Amino acid sequence: MTTYIIRRLMLMFPTLIGILTITFLIIQFVPGGPIDQMRSLLRGHAGELGEAGGGGQLGAMGLKAQEMDPKFLEELKKTYHLDRPLWERYLRTFIWYSPKDMNQPFTERFFNRDNWDGFLMFKFGNSFYRNKSVLELIKEKLPVSASLGIISFFMTYIICVTLGIAKAVRSGSRFDTISSVIVLIGYSTPGFVLGLLLIVFFGPGDRAIAHMIPIAGLTSVGTPGYEEWTFWQKFIDYLHHLAAPLICYVIGGFATLTMLTKNAIIEEMHKQYVLTARSKGLTENFILYKHILKNALIPLITGFPIAFLTMFFSGSLLIEQIFTLDGLGLLSYQAVIQRDYPIVLGSLFIFTLLYLVGQLLTDISYVLIDRRISFEESQG
Repeated sequence: MTTYIIRRLMLMFPTLIGILTITFLIIQFVPGGPIDQMRSLLRGHAGELGEAGGGGQLGAMGLKAQEMDPKFLEELKKTYHLDRPLWERYLRTFIWYSPKDMNQPFTERFFNRDNWDGFLMFKFGNSFYRNKSVLELIKEKLPVSASLGIISFFMTYIICVTLGIAKAVRSGSRFDTISSVIVLIGYSTPGFVLGLLLIVFFGPGDRAIAHMIPIAGLTSVGTPGYEEWTFWQKFIDYLHHLAAPLICYVIGGFATLTMLTKNAIIEEMHKQYVLTARSKGLTENFILYKHILKNALIPLITGFPIAFLTMFFSGSLLIEQIFTLDGLGLLSYQAVIQRDYPIVLGSLFIFTLLYLVGQLLTDISYVLIDRRISFEESQG
């Protein structure tokens, strides 16, 4: 297993570099970079200035302001490193040595982390438009996406596994049929459509049947007297804000996991070791929970690590927009629209790294859960 883990870790590096390289090259050919965005922004303000000033000198100033000052343009290019050749910008994305104090000895300068930049040093730079580092922005938006991701993850696993077991035991019954119809209806309903329906019927609008969904956010921060609330009042308020978007997040994830659990259990029920256990006089509950589940839930449990790691970045743009949640989904969308490349590449780097680590943990969990699987045998 140690040899396998080392080999997988060594493969992570070229995979990560390859994904970021493809994204970097695509970015170079996408029209409307940060300079064009800034030029459009200045032209928009210039048009407003000329319109507000009417005619005469202010109007002329507004028209002249539409053209960007060449010196200012050069400063922008230096800020975004767009004045550098393509190969240098590519290397700066991953790792770049830029010593701050040349008077220091070379060894001190070389081994000083502050003199190195790039994603491989977990330095993602600053946003082009938000005047904050990428890590700070992700740290700000992460609690919203992580709250929804963590709770929806555990809810989905608990409900689906329980429901899948019940459907397998009662396969072909009325309960199995009705629950399958409900699960498939939920699977075919997009989360954002359900969110719109909840807002219309239970939101803060005047035409709502009942005002059960708060206006925005995951808390009532800013409400008069909120700081004086007790811990339990704040916790209940948090659950109140969380309920509607959480329903929209998990509604589409029930079908796959539930049916996978049911089919895996049914397949195990028809195997020879189950018939042998029944012939020994063991009870059905003992056979189900002691023997069948141990083998049937292996595919579900082994997918646990990667699902647990990626849940921190599980963000849905439409659901966050509908319920006015400032999470990672909205941040990524705005970064793509604004061509905020540090956020785009930084979030992609972190997500890809988590995904690769999750895949490795998934493979390791196969061996830990099922002793019949061996890396040595597969390598041989």
